[in-house]
Amino acid sequence: MKRLIGLSIVLLFAALTTGCDAFRTLSDANIKTSQGKPYELILVCPQAEWTGEVGDTLRAILTAPVPYINQTEPLFDVLRVTERGFRNMIAEHRNILKVLVDPSVKETTVAVQYDVTAQPQVVLTLQGPDDRSVVEYLSQHRAELVRVLEMAERDRDVAYNAKFGNPGIEEAIRKTFGIRMNVPKGYLLAASQPDFLWARYEYPTASQGFFLYSYPYAGPQSLTAAALTAARNQFAARIPGPSDGSYMTTSAAFEPDLRIFRLEDRTWFELRGFWDVEGDFMGGPFVSYSTVDQATGRILTLDCYVYSPKLHKRNFVRGVEHLLYGIEFPKPEQGK
Repeated sequence: MKRLIGLSIVLLFAALTTGCDAFRTLSDANIKTSQGKPYELILVCPQAEWTGEVGDTLRAILTAPVPYINQTEPLFDVLRVTERGFRNMIAEHRNILKVLVDPSVKETTVAVQYDVTAQPQVVLTLQGPDDRSVVEYLSQHRAELVRVLEMAERDRDVAYNAKFGNPGIEEAIRKTFGIRMNVPKGYLLAASQPDFLWARYEYPTASQGFFLYSYPYAGPQSLTAAALTAARNQFAARIPGPSDGSYMTTSAAFEPDLRIFRLEDRTWFELRGFWDVEGDFMGGPFVSYSTVDQATGRILTLDCYVYSPKLHKRNFVRGVEHLLYGIEFPKPEQGK
């Protein structure tokens, strides 16, 4: 029998900060492969709730626009079904959210299960005594619920990158920067210099890529939004555009947003915004992650970009964002 975990507010927060493995259920040897596309969500919700305030709240949370992309795209592509329609391949979807309203339930809670009928799979069950309590819970914990779903997608991507890697580019990164990084197959090495490496993944009508660069750390002033943007422009200029003399730069039309966070006991500075091509007409979203490498006294930056003028950009952006979680710095030697 699959293990069901009831999440209180504290436990939900713990799941978000420690990752999904702590609450993962054991999978059967013959379990099926999950169905569905990345960031697609099956929402099992009764008609009465779907057409009322519960449904309005769910749509506002799950289909909120993804920030910092060039067009409006939802966080998730929501496919709503009733309990009667939740069967066969629908029940084997990769992302499932069930909503239950039952007067016999004493308080509103969320339960999370993994790999229930397929793998990899995450199933969230939200239940409460009435519509008002469910709406209040959703309003208070919208960020946590979204993050559980996003982390499930991220973990799948990270696992794929580790399993189906690109040994050539990974070795070039190790030699140039002294770090390990999982790079999925399909990327091509476009440029490699002592302080700069550029790799790209080309599709028929889209492109995604990243470049790593390193430069001396000159104190806290090196980590302001303005300083990180200036450094980005210096190295992005090494990426040529489609016409002679053109090159990548940070768009001046939108000021990049700076966010600081901790990951694996390391502080990262996230810069998110839009890039342009100086001397040509191209552009798209970018996100960069910078950290101070204490061992070398240098700033290391992973800068990721997407170019997709005809296709949606959300999944491309998420794909390059997940590259950060495949970076590993050398462990400090004992006694040093």
